[in-house]
Amino acid sequence: MVFLDTIRNNVEMKQFFAGLRSGFPIFLGYLPVGLAYGILACNYGFTPLQAVLASALALSGVGQFVALTTLVLSESVAASVLASTIVNLRYILFSATLSPHLQGLKYRTLAWIGFSTTDEAFAINSAEIRELRASPSSMMGVGAIGWIGWIFGTTLGTVGAQFLGDLSAFGIYFAMPAMYAALFVALASNRKQVYCGLIAALIALTLYGLTRLGLGLEIYWFTVITALVAATIAVLIFKDSDDSVPTEAACAEEEVH
Repeated sequence: MVFLDTIRNNVEMKQFFAGLRSGFPIFLGYLPVGLAYGILACNYGFTPLQAVLASALALSGVGQFVALTTLVLSESVAASVLASTIVNLRYILFSATLSPHLQGLKYRTLAWIGFSTTDEAFAINSAEIRELRASPSSMMGVGAIGWIGWIFGTTLGTVGAQFLGDLSAFGIYFAMPAMYAALFVALASNRKQVYCGLIAALIALTLYGLTRLGLGLEIYWFTVITALVAATIAVLIFKDSDDSVPTEAACAEEEVH
């Protein structure tokens, strides 16, 4: 029994480190984005500790930017919470998609995978599920390396804000949109996914254009409205689609054939 437990632990550790390797690009991508968040948070009045704790305890990427910007521009905690909650509703869909592959796990394992499943981690885990390379341990590794990168990037940003001040002239605040644009280009694998991305971009540009004409909403609602409308359209487009992540049973059946 001890021998089997040792083998099991060694296999799980190998899978965990494999997840770290798979998620290393996330680490690299989160450094500049976390840097941008750290600088923005400090420029908006957060202390370095508050900014780092926000990243360590939330790990919601764009949700943190939306919450912070909404809080500053609207001066309303309720608006900030509502905006970030709506933007982060996508995590429910991520969890529902991954849940068939996580049956029978301990609650602490599920809690960590749920906490650390960001857009980028979900993309990697989904791809590895399709390739029959994913496991709970590898998913934990993907999440861990992303979490470390997000905290480290935020920490660098808080340090930079103390010595460099406002870096908006260098385009640092475009790091998050740039990362999502790169993620979209890398992962959009069919026309339906491309259509959804283009529709979301069109909605955002339309809202911005209306604002420039004095007819639109405050800018911090852009992400909320775009996310809701684009997600609704995506549901309609993919209603009868087979592009979902395959379950283990489906993968096994595919191997037999």
